[in-house]
Amino acid sequence: MVETWLVELLKGTGRFFLHPVLYYLVFLVGVLGVMRVKRERKNFHIRAEDAYFELRQLFPLGMVIGLVLSIVTIAAGIAVPFAAILLIAVFTLLWSLTTNIRLISPAYTIGAAFFAIIIIAQNNWSVPLFSQTFSSVGDKVYPSMVVILGLLLLAEGILIFKNASKGSSPKLAKSKRGQVVGVHEVKRLWMVPLFLLIPGNALHLPFDWWPVFHLGTKEYSLIFVPFAIGFHQQIKGMLPKVAIELHGRRVIILGALISLLSVVGYWYPLISIVVAAFAVIGRELLALFAYLKDDSMTSYFSKKNNGVMIIGVIPESPADKMGLQVGEIISKANGVVVRDEQTFYEALQKNRAHCKLEVFDTKGEIRFVQRALYEGDHHELGVLFVQDERKYDEKIG
Repeated sequence: MVETWLVELLKGTGRFFLHPVLYYLVFLVGVLGVMRVKRERKNFHIRAEDAYFELRQLFPLGMVIGLVLSIVTIAAGIAVPFAAILLIAVFTLLWSLTTNIRLISPAYTIGAAFFAIIIIAQNNWSVPLFSQTFSSVGDKVYPSMVVILGLLLLAEGILIFKNASKGSSPKLAKSKRGQVVGVHEVKRLWMVPLFLLIPGNALHLPFDWWPVFHLGTKEYSLIFVPFAIGFHQQIKGMLPKVAIELHGRRVIILGALISLLSVVGYWYPLISIVVAAFAVIGRELLALFAYLKDDSMTSYFSKKNNGVMIIGVIPESPADKMGLQVGEIISKANGVVVRDEQTFYEALQKNRAHCKLEVFDTKGEIRFVQRALYEGDHHELGVLFVQDERKYDEKIG
């Protein structure tokens, strides 16, 4: 028995490296990184994070979450038809072609696959190259797909809460009044790999009660599936970390609710259809609510009368080592009152060996930071500000 499981684990892992979504995600993340760097250089003449930043976020946390969810799905015996895995991959590709990264959410990819598999089965459609796979699906609803949807929505919320605010990208935009303001944007892709049970001929049921949530067969195989999770949010009305973590908590609540409701579908299959629709609509409403709330707020990153606001800090730069944070306001540099980027750097030139800043933190409390400067530091302190109208128009033009 143990030997059979080990062999299936190895086979399932091997199939993981044959899955096209794995390589497609790496490609997409690379494109996102390059586009972000290009935009940041256009706005600020320098990039914040390097082009590989998004790639470094793709795997680590998602792998940990995937391991935990794999234990849950296998222990509960949650099995899905192979046709569902194929359709999820297809909709991941299709929704990515819209260039709207947030559509690569489990709510949309698994949700679309769930309804597609019902429609295909109901109409007895033949799918080229995979006719045998889809003919074995049968005319039934698969609650297991909705359970996976709920668990991955929960994973999405955790990833947003824990990871999305890291390295949020500063950019410049025009407000409704035509003023130059700063916003923060997050475009992130994560991969959450899951071991899933599919109908096969390798693993026999060791107990009468396992799998708990079965497909009606007695034999299964394991497959290691890379699931894509996409996220996009633009924030202008508050600190990016606050807004993103708030959004993440809401998605976690939605994912937990969908996971609980989805279990009912094993006793009342038609409930699964309602829960899947609720997941899609709920995820869309959360995105819409976040957008409308942010759009109704005044610009957080705009010109201030008491100094210049920091919209970005370059990692490992002197500014980063001084502890400067996004959203803080620099009111004085080397004892000189600063009103814009030009006067800030002119003040730094007054003392080429030392930098002393008077800063209002995000709570409005004043603090002082200082650091010895080395050759070139005063030119590349590593802090990004909202540009004035003239500079913005020159860059956009």
